[in-house]
Amino acid sequence: MEAELVALATAGATTLVQQMATDGWAAVRGRMAAFLARRRGTADEEALEGELEVSRADLVAAQEEGDQEGVAGVTAAWGLRLRRLLREDPAAAAELRALLDEVAPERDRQTVREVHNTISGGVQHGPVIQAGVVSGSVTFPTPPNGPLPG
Repeated sequence: MEAELVALATAGATTLVQQMATDGWAAVRGRMAAFLARRRGTADEEALEGELEVSRADLVAAQEEGDQEGVAGVTAAWGLRLRRLLREDPAAAAELRALLDEVAPERDRQTVREVHNTISGGVQHGPVIQAGVVSGSVTFPTPPNGPLPG
């Protein structure tokens, strides 16, 4: 169970720090402050929002300076804080998971989709590509007897 809580705390810190750099930060800040206040047994959400804003300022400064260690430091600090909270109150795990599910950007969620492609309408004399997005370059080797007739 300890490894699961550590993984959850790490995911929570990573998501929190990622959200600090988004337009939706104000809503996430409020939600996280409320979560921390409930678990801390205090009603001082404003003070917690202030702590989150200090972390955000540190993050923005580190990003502007290209200081990856500074970015990692903000993430690590919140990871330790969330790990301590989960160790003291394992029941907080379900609430933190629910919060992360709500605030995590869609692009961070892994979705598996099954795709079936069908090519019809004639004879194809070479490779066929069907794609939504192709990033980079695509090359095909030339057959040993030269290009195929097209």
